[in-house]
Amino acid sequence: MKKSVLAATGGIVVAALALSGCSAGSSNDDGKPSGTITVLSNRTDLVDTTFKDYAAQFEKKYPGTNVKFEALTDYEGDAKIRLSSKDYGDALLIPSSTVTKDKYSSYFEPLGKTSDLEKTYRFAGDGSYDGEVYGISTFGSAMGLVINKTVWKDAGITTPPTTQDEYLADLKAIKDETDAVPYYTNYKDGWPLAGLENALGTTQGADARMKLAADKSPWKAGSDQYNIDDMLFKTVSEGLSESDPTTTNWEESKDLLAQGKIGTMALGSWAVSQMQDAAKKAGKSADEIGFWPMPWQTDGKFTSVTTTDKLLAVNKNSKNKATAKAWVNWFINDSGYAKSQGAISPVKADPAPSTLKDFQDIGVQYVELNADPKGEESLLTDIANTSEVDIFGNTYRQKLIDVARGAASGTEESYFATLNKQWAAAKTQVDQ
Repeated sequence: MKKSVLAATGGIVVAALALSGCSAGSSNDDGKPSGTITVLSNRTDLVDTTFKDYAAQFEKKYPGTNVKFEALTDYEGDAKIRLSSKDYGDALLIPSSTVTKDKYSSYFEPLGKTSDLEKTYRFAGDGSYDGEVYGISTFGSAMGLVINKTVWKDAGITTPPTTQDEYLADLKAIKDETDAVPYYTNYKDGWPLAGLENALGTTQGADARMKLAADKSPWKAGSDQYNIDDMLFKTVSEGLSESDPTTTNWEESKDLLAQGKIGTMALGSWAVSQMQDAAKKAGKSADEIGFWPMPWQTDGKFTSVTTTDKLLAVNKNSKNKATAKAWVNWFINDSGYAKSQGAISPVKADPAPSTLKDFQDIGVQYVELNADPKGEESLLTDIANTSEVDIFGNTYRQKLIDVARGAASGTEESYFATLNKQWAAAKTQVDQ
């Protein structure tokens, strides 16, 4: 298992992105930032505030430049449509659910060699294909449980559960001893269910993606895929989640957890600062919000998978690649965006965020998944797409919840058998 502990201190000067040369035909192709660029973003909540400040700082550093933002509410869906034309901004976040790595060069400008950039940046492999990096991580997260410590303490629990059985027993104690909903699925918004896949590798290690691609029946005891979905199924089937998941609301859920009306949500560490902000707005202490590891230990140690969030890229059809590349470089290295989100900086030299203090105190070890082998970069996605089991999406987990709560026919065993059958057939087809 490839394990590493995030650096606790920084202080060294990091190298700028080794941005490669631009192709002929661009109006601004001499490497000098100037003129206007449009940046596509999924942060509808920040484009008129924080990002506007970022633009002002960037424009001050590069006189004669102008940064405009275009926020997309349904980023993945809208960006997919935009990619069918050349009109998808100058810099943008790669829509990961629709663009596989083997297609990166069709849409995005290379930013440098993987072998060079991985020395400075975390998650370089996530944005690379065939030795070239096309997208740089905006920030990273560690996977775990965002909790209201007061709720857990009122239920008599002050240390993180070390097994799934202990975890379910703790949720039951919250249900019995408090008025809080033990666990909140965020079923309706969906994307938090997709985020559960970021726990892949918690017990199976850095090669978990290729292990999943090689497995004809991943929904069986002992695999990460089984652990993730079995825990969700049992949480719902045992009545430990919200009574009507079809009415969940992400923005409201932050306030509910901060106020102690929800005990737990499985999310990336990026969510901690948002919950802490919600707590402060509710007149409560940010210290009430905690972050514990997923309840599966390996050799008596907790492990958390660190994953990238969105990848920032440059449109290969941009007429202003020089300024777009300068924006990517500045945003990643100088904006402080990752720190503002309480997230893991993509810059290896930067310190670990305060949101991971609980992990540091517990001694959680970190796993960063290995890059897929050359020639197999799209293998796992191809199997998932062919099987129509959207392991990186939310549809099949919404169905899982429906089965668990009795709103759809079947049992956990029958549903997992169906998933395994679809997966095996798809693997056979893709392997041919």
